[in-house]
Amino acid sequence: MPLLKVFILAIVQGLAELLPVSSSAHVVVAEKLLHLDPSSPEMTLLLVMLHTGTMFAVIVYFWKQWGRSYFATAGAFKRFAIRAIAATALTGIIGYPLQKIIAKLAFPNAPKAQIEDLFGRLDLVAYALFAVGLLILWAGMKERNAAKSEAAADYARSVTRSGDNVTFPQSLWMGAIQGLSLPFRGFSRSGSTISGGLLAGATRERAERFSFALAVILTPAVVGREALRLLHASKEAAAAGTPIDLHGSIVGALLGMVFAFFAGLAGLRWLSSWLESGKWYLFGIYCLVASAFVAFLHFGPRHL
Repeated sequence: MPLLKVFILAIVQGLAELLPVSSSAHVVVAEKLLHLDPSSPEMTLLLVMLHTGTMFAVIVYFWKQWGRSYFATAGAFKRFAIRAIAATALTGIIGYPLQKIIAKLAFPNAPKAQIEDLFGRLDLVAYALFAVGLLILWAGMKERNAAKSEAAADYARSVTRSGDNVTFPQSLWMGAIQGLSLPFRGFSRSGSTISGGLLAGATRERAERFSFALAVILTPAVVGREALRLLHASKEAAAAGTPIDLHGSIVGALLGMVFAFFAGLAGLRWLSSWLESGKWYLFGIYCLVASAFVAFLHFGPRHL
């Protein structure tokens, strides 16, 4: 893949990944416009390596906050670890079977079908953007309408239960919603999990902090899955006489990871400032507008 295209996709991914607007949807649209196949093993590997770049951006950006909240004492770390393990386990319990079920329903006559085969479907991306837009709007409007006195009381109660962390039930809600987001390009992982935390009563800062911690835990497993998928596809392509350029794919993915790291840092700073200013609902409006645009691309000009 030309380096310019890798750079463009990395910028799109890095700026959108850590915003609740679905980086995957933006990258899929960009890939379509660049005449690339989002469901190919090379492209899905590039996508997860872009996620890896933003994962490192998350670690750099949140490290001090995590240190104060999760690693300050042995008790704080224990509370965080229990919540993170439980939420991630629930993500796997919900997300992995859901991916298998959707793949079988979408491709009933293809025993080797995978959920990634659907990633290029702009109509599904539009529906997912619409759904997460409604979820973000719901969470944002609930937050805006909450009385300050009630919010202060909830905050005080949660401090006594959980320290500077989400509560255990809140972490389970966020883990479950993360599992629901895995099969769908467009159903923003960060947007859905932070909104789930807000609807469950968490403060914006705690939901944001825990959501991105879950992303760091989840990313290595996703990278491993896509690396294995590319290796299997490479073996099948070699047997068919159409080999895949593994070296070029890996180099391009690594470069994309570096580009996405720096773009991800910029995106994180923007997201945090918007969260602090209480404008979460605006991301929901954006997702609804983006859903209409993606639907137009799919149902309108057929040359895309």
